[in-house]
Amino acid sequence: MLPLAALLGAALAPAQTVGPAAPNGSALYQTRCARCHDEGVERAPNRAALKQMSSESIRLALASGSMSKMGFGLTAAEIAAVAESLTGKTVAPETAPEAALCPAAGATTGTSGATWDDPFAKPFWNGWGVNLGQQRFQPAAMAQLPADRVPNLKLKWAFAFPGAARAWAQPTVVGGRVFAGSAARKVYSLDAKTGCTYWTFDADVPVRAAITIGPLAGGWAAYFGDQHGTAYAVNALTGKLIWKIRVDDHPAAIITGAPTLAAGRLYVPVSSGEEVTSASPKYECCKFRGSLSALNAATGEVIWKSYTIAESPRPVRKNDQGVQLWGPSGAGIWSSPTIDLKKHAVYVTTGDSYSDPAAPTSDAFLAFDMETGKLLWSRQMTANDAFIVGCGSPTKTNCPEAPGPDFDFGSSPMLVDLPGGKRALIAGQKSGMVHALDPDQQGEVLWQVRAGKGSSLGGVQWGSAVDGENVYVAVSDLGFIGPGALNPKAGGGLFAFNMATGKQVWHTPPPGCTDRPGCSPAQSAAVTAIPGVVFSGSLDGHLRAYATGSGRIVWDIDTAREYQTVNGVKGNGGSIDGPGPVVVGGMLFTNSGYRLFAGAPGNVLLAFSVE
Repeated sequence: MLPLAALLGAALAPAQTVGPAAPNGSALYQTRCARCHDEGVERAPNRAALKQMSSESIRLALASGSMSKMGFGLTAAEIAAVAESLTGKTVAPETAPEAALCPAAGATTGTSGATWDDPFAKPFWNGWGVNLGQQRFQPAAMAQLPADRVPNLKLKWAFAFPGAARAWAQPTVVGGRVFAGSAARKVYSLDAKTGCTYWTFDADVPVRAAITIGPLAGGWAAYFGDQHGTAYAVNALTGKLIWKIRVDDHPAAIITGAPTLAAGRLYVPVSSGEEVTSASPKYECCKFRGSLSALNAATGEVIWKSYTIAESPRPVRKNDQGVQLWGPSGAGIWSSPTIDLKKHAVYVTTGDSYSDPAAPTSDAFLAFDMETGKLLWSRQMTANDAFIVGCGSPTKTNCPEAPGPDFDFGSSPMLVDLPGGKRALIAGQKSGMVHALDPDQQGEVLWQVRAGKGSSLGGVQWGSAVDGENVYVAVSDLGFIGPGALNPKAGGGLFAFNMATGKQVWHTPPPGCTDRPGCSPAQSAAVTAIPGVVFSGSLDGHLRAYATGSGRIVWDIDTAREYQTVNGVKGNGGSIDGPGPVVVGGMLFTNSGYRLFAGAPGNVLLAFSVE
């Protein structure tokens, strides 16, 4: 959409009325957005980051996405003006050429030869953690990538997400197809071998969650959630919408964790962006509560919905401008739920509280009954942790009276079998601690070990991996040397801990960082393991493979560069953050580009093989 400016010709008579002036996007930005984006608030992309985005992405964020609270009350023309003033580009989505489409002959089988009569007969990686235990370990028969061949991995194709400044949705690979969402609200189905496009689906807002494939009415569905709390089911072969439902109607509700499918039910976690939108002094902070919903996978009907905080928010106090504040709130679920068929339970980890009083179920492991949604037990790892991004601003707008350290969980709990018949739930926390709990003893702590220093952007961010012997933990500990400037000497490192005892097996420090702008050695992205090798990405744009026995780096690829893409869209790599790599059928797929917290922007999905 173009701004509504109208130029009047010199020949117009003076008596004629001049139309309304075009909206001033720069002025609107100053009143609505600058408080966070220009004041170094950690989770708010700075002006340089916003300029890298497409106008369409910013428009969607303000109109119906994560920034819709800040865009509330603005006209469509005003939102477009803000987007265009920030990017210097008109609001028009970038499209791929027809040549990027797959041949029609591959519509039911895929050029890779995988048949959709039984797509799971071939190697696959489905959802976030590849299995119901969210272990992020791909067995040899599925990986088909022997450890001694990993050093021979080379780029096979690159796909660029149009209109995006970050590649933040982990790909799913099933039946020879790659399924991935984008920050520009589109969801793609690509051929795994060639990267050609089978179909594109337009979600209402950006899609960050990984996609889960499952059977539905004699066919196959792709399930996912968006950044407005809506869950979708689309036909996996055609991309046609089957159903969609708003799981949570809070304006800031988002789905970042991949929904988990089990026994005909889709378990959908919900978090929110209220930590960010609450930075306005006129905002009544805060009323969002994290939740887990069980949906009928065939229809989208909500079977049950359980909140992570049982108590509804109530008026607590007023801020310095007389605006009513509420609590308790927060405890969102950022990661994919873990299913325990033995105990008939669903496990999740939660984020911090947003407001006073801090909830006892924030920064915690929670167990819910699969059938009813009843809370079975909870185990809090950090108490009294109430925090919003306003706590990092000079005015500390709406910050809780005793702000906590922001030590929430972004990692799914990994369900593992231990020697002697015991089991454990293992997850790392932003505090820098890794915890192992006993799911059969109401979450009793088995062991705890420190991997990182911890901070609001430190410790363990998006997930670890286990291989039956060790748990592999990457450390963020991101640091700054000024507003929006990353410290090239702070953060990073990969640990291996014995899965049964927590004893350290090895530690590989970060190899270092370059002088490239936005460089950081922090390893925030999720970790992935195959037999003999563990993969970990870094904000410096490198993806590295480590030998599981020693921690020695056996492969190192710098993804932060320009790419010639299979869909003809300009592609650039950058920081690796959020999702981890996916290994399937002798190929490795990874995202590159994550313009957040001053990291390097990018918009590519990269496919590597040894062929």
